[in-house]
Amino acid sequence: MSIIPNNNELNEKKVVYPLKEIEKRKIVEHNDLITSVAKMDKVPLKIFELAVSCIDTDNPPKDHTILLSKTELFAFFKVSDNDKHSRFKEAIEKMQKQAFFQIKEVMGKGYNMKSIVPIPFVEWNSYNDEVKIEFHREIMPYLIELKEKFTQYALSDIMELNSKYSIILYK
Repeated sequence: MSIIPNNNELNEKKVVYPLKEIEKRKIVEHNDLITSVAKMDKVPLKIFELAVSCIDTDNPPKDHTILLSKTELFAFFKVSDNDKHSRFKEAIEKMQKQAFFQIKEVMGKGYNMKSIVPIPFVEWNSYNDEVKIEFHREIMPYLIELKEKFTQYALSDIMELNSKYSIILYK
């Protein structure tokens, strides 16, 4: 079982869901974000996608922050060894250093180029299950309120993919 908090307000009571919820979760991203150059390796990219799947697109978090469960994270990656916490720390640090999108939008005559670091803040405590992930305000329009030019896919579809290129090609 994992803890997936209600992301409307961080202070609200947390909702407990079974790990099977991963299979039901969707990732919704604007096509400009999907076709952008993502400067991440496989594990950081999967952590990013897992965090995106926690965003309720109908009721996005006002502070751009979601809570993720370490238990769910370990289940997603199917890790159970004793070194998983230090590997998790390294993967989070790597995600923050590598998570960088170069987005090219067609704007009339020419292009509008944007460089976005999507996750500026991550916080966790080694003695509890919660991981607090804050998305940068500039990435949120590519993740919420999408009416056209977006792609939606199941989180479970990328769980078994073994390289960042297979994830990129799938999307």
